[in-house]
Amino acid sequence: MIAVLIGIVIGVGLPLQTSINSRLKDSLGTPFLASLVSFFIGSVFLAIVTLILDHSILFSSSLFSREPVWIWAGGFLGVIYLTVNILLFPKLGSVQTVIFPVLGQILMGLIIDNYGLFNSTRQKVTVTRILGALLVLVGVVCIVKTNRFSKVVAKKLSASGIWLWRLIGMVAGMGSAAQTAINGHLGVVLGSSVKAAFISFLVGTVTLVIANLLLQPKLQIVQGEHGNPWWMWLGGVFGGLFVAGNAYLVPSLGTGLAVVVILVGQMSGGLVVDQFGLLESAKNPITLLKIVGIIVMLIGVGIIRLL
Repeated sequence: MIAVLIGIVIGVGLPLQTSINSRLKDSLGTPFLASLVSFFIGSVFLAIVTLILDHSILFSSSLFSREPVWIWAGGFLGVIYLTVNILLFPKLGSVQTVIFPVLGQILMGLIIDNYGLFNSTRQKVTVTRILGALLVLVGVVCIVKTNRFSKVVAKKLSASGIWLWRLIGMVAGMGSAAQTAINGHLGVVLGSSVKAAFISFLVGTVTLVIANLLLQPKLQIVQGEHGNPWWMWLGGVFGGLFVAGNAYLVPSLGTGLAVVVILVGQMSGGLVVDQFGLLESAKNPITLLKIVGIIVMLIGVGIIRLL
């Protein structure tokens, strides 16, 4: 039960991180630079935490020969997921940008559990687990259907083009679930979830450095109406806590349940941010349908967890 609560809490922090990084993007002028700054700050934060808890950020070089190559891919998959979401919004609109990656996350979570991929504990997919996953997805649809951006019209593409972007969204979501499982195994191998999160963030930072060097985005510091708030630099801290929490949860809950529990927290946190307009975001009051969505998601998690 404690692990479930931790999953919900770190999920709540995800929309806060999104709002913070969005504000950082407005100040820096490009999402790629904002992502790089966020990952770098998260890496520094996790390095400090790792030094405090584990007294070292180093690890044995034997891991390179003893462990599979995919164990280092968590940070790269995190960057891919972040970038794809940036690209999806103008193509599909916000509702589908949420739904299709979430569908991929849930599907991949169940696949990873069923076959024990990435050295995770095998948990057979049953009818009740599928039902629970579907209820979580229904809850997500209820929440995002009334999102403040739901009336945004996607660009008119051919039917095949639209489905290509939907497929890309699903694949990105599947990669996000794989990242959760990979970081969970890395945490077990290293004996430390925070060190696993640090390595994941470090890989992501290096990936973004290369991407920014290739793209050469123009840095443009923009002052807001009231200046740039101090909290716009904290997105990496929330991201670091999120990745560390994932690495801790997977051995305890399995990838499938960890994914859906975090989704519950993510959607709940998003509702709070919208309701009160936190972190300079636009207010979007909670509706009855959104409350129903959260309840349905909780029922789905309960089915997966208890049945």
